[in-house]
Amino acid sequence: MAWGQGAKRSILGLLFRAQQQTARAYSSSAFQTHQLSTHVPQDGVFLRRFSSEVSSSEQMNLIKQLRQRTSAPIKDVKASLVACNWDIEAAQKDLRKRGVALAAKKSSRTAAEGLLAIAQDDKRAAVVELNCETDFVARNDVFQYLASSLAKMALSAQGPGELFMPFGPELLENMSINLDHPMLSGETTVQSAVTEVAAMVGENVKLRRGFMLSTTAHGVVSSYMHTCPQPGMGRIAGLVTLEAEDSSTLLDAVKSVGSSIAMQIVATKPLFLSKELVSASALENEREIFRTQAESSGKSQMAMEKMVEGRLRKYFEEVVLMEQKYVLNDNTNVKTVLNDLSKEVGSKVIIGNFIRMEVGEGIERYSIFVLSHVISIDKWVFVCDV
Repeated sequence: MAWGQGAKRSILGLLFRAQQQTARAYSSSAFQTHQLSTHVPQDGVFLRRFSSEVSSSEQMNLIKQLRQRTSAPIKDVKASLVACNWDIEAAQKDLRKRGVALAAKKSSRTAAEGLLAIAQDDKRAAVVELNCETDFVARNDVFQYLASSLAKMALSAQGPGELFMPFGPELLENMSINLDHPMLSGETTVQSAVTEVAAMVGENVKLRRGFMLSTTAHGVVSSYMHTCPQPGMGRIAGLVTLEAEDSSTLLDAVKSVGSSIAMQIVATKPLFLSKELVSASALENEREIFRTQAESSGKSQMAMEKMVEGRLRKYFEEVVLMEQKYVLNDNTNVKTVLNDLSKEVGSKVIIGNFIRMEVGEGIERYSIFVLSHVISIDKWVFVCDV
């Protein structure tokens, strides 16, 4: 059948109008779907549900928001947002779920950095060591908040009559702790809080150990923290108890001297309180070393004995707190300082116990060797990173 030109134009026009109507209907349907898929929270911030609808600037903003909320690594933040179609609430929940698994995977890695945190009153003190892998994480606000909270918990858990007690993580792990931090809030167990912080910072985090120190007599507990990012925290801690025999003794002068002796403990690393408390094995070991050194001198027996005794006196000055030179005045020693203090306050003052703690002490650290190629001289070199 032959078609005229007019008929052809009419048919083409009908087809064109039909296509336009279909396109408009599709656009309207897509617009409605877009509206339904856009979540509008009460604060008025639009959160897109579909990645195809989120611009690059919006993506960066969501990544920044979620990073601020969780402190998780950027790559993990982005991965969760993409997996949750850029729904920030779902992504935050996903991060928390995956974070526990990630923290478990990291638990075997060496954590030798971190902080010591202390909590104390006039009669008691508790110090805890919270470890991480890098000093960068030790400067993290949520990490520091957790360390401080654990120290306060340890202080509250201290029983009566416990003058000196070291403890491990098992003492606190199953206890309930109530946290109040923008990134870490609510009631949970200590172990869960440590795990959650590990997930946030992306490193192995461990509550390693702690000490409790107190005095039941009339006295004070004094402390000194070295390398403090904020009060009550540091990398090295010195704690000491000073006790006065007379219960009516004013303690202001005792507190002042106690603070300086705590600093002395941090600086000089004493091992024993007095010469009488030096272990027999340590003393015999030093005598044997000094005797061998003296014999190599070729001097008489009497001269060698004097050499041994002289070196033992030097050894006591190094490792015995009461025999050490006083850090604020090296013309005297700690024993003399305490004698002078006793005269000043009108009552004999003695040192009860002392503690020195340092972050990471006793943890074996591994050296990592990286093979590098120096192009300019065409040689291979080993670079040691400890």
